[in-house]
Amino acid sequence: MVKFSHTLFAMPFALTSVVLASFQFKVTLYKLIWIIIAMVGARSAAMGFNRIADRKFDATNPRTKNREIPAKKISLVEASTFVTVSALVLVFAAYKLNPLCFYLSPVALAVVFFYSFTKRFTWLSHIFLGLGMGLAPVGAWLGIAGEFSLVPVILGLTVVAWGAGFDIIYALQDLEHDEEEGLFSMPKVIGVDKALVVSSALHFVAFALLVSLRFILPLGEIYTAGLAIIGLILIYQHRIVKPDDLSKLNVAFFNMNAYLSVGLFLFTLVDVIK
Repeated sequence: MVKFSHTLFAMPFALTSVVLASFQFKVTLYKLIWIIIAMVGARSAAMGFNRIADRKFDATNPRTKNREIPAKKISLVEASTFVTVSALVLVFAAYKLNPLCFYLSPVALAVVFFYSFTKRFTWLSHIFLGLGMGLAPVGAWLGIAGEFSLVPVILGLTVVAWGAGFDIIYALQDLEHDEEEGLFSMPKVIGVDKALVVSSALHFVAFALLVSLRFILPLGEIYTAGLAIIGLILIYQHRIVKPDDLSKLNVAFFNMNAYLSVGLFLFTLVDVIK
């Protein structure tokens, strides 16, 4: 029910935030472990809740009808128990980090849970998905620093723009289903061509925000090389997905985004520890 591959989207950004926080704050193994546990709990709770909230729509969508809940491989009680336990794991991990993380953990859960309902009433659901993902690097920074700063906000906004951009692309495959069920998405409301333009613009904003970190923090040539590769990945992602050809959509969504997030983390880590 919870796809590990999706964890490769937000987790590397959270770890990148930890690396960037090391410029100003001490990073301990203790904090790193609890940040990872919090991320696993949050991601599991968010995806599990989404599967519960969307179970009726998943059952009518040819792409998702074989998911665990509509296919009755997992009961609603079992899924609800899993979400509850995962949410408690996040809250406990946040408690072990610092009071600020603990107090904000219910807010984080509220945001990621709320996303699951947004397709019912707004085509900005893609932004809400990005916002839920964007909490990862902010939360990771707070876990290390215990206070807000400009850097995690920039990294968080990067994930908002990046996540919303690729979710618009992903929504293309459900266009017909969304129209039948009265669900909202940007491709449905403004058309496929314009939606892809918006997706490109959001990815440009995400890239620009990553570039801005180069001038705020003492990052060097290795980070810059990583940015060049990330830029090429984003360009390639948009070149292989066309309004009349979605055959490579899964490559653009899963492979390219995993390469981007993991690549950013690795290049940032090497640049900082060199």
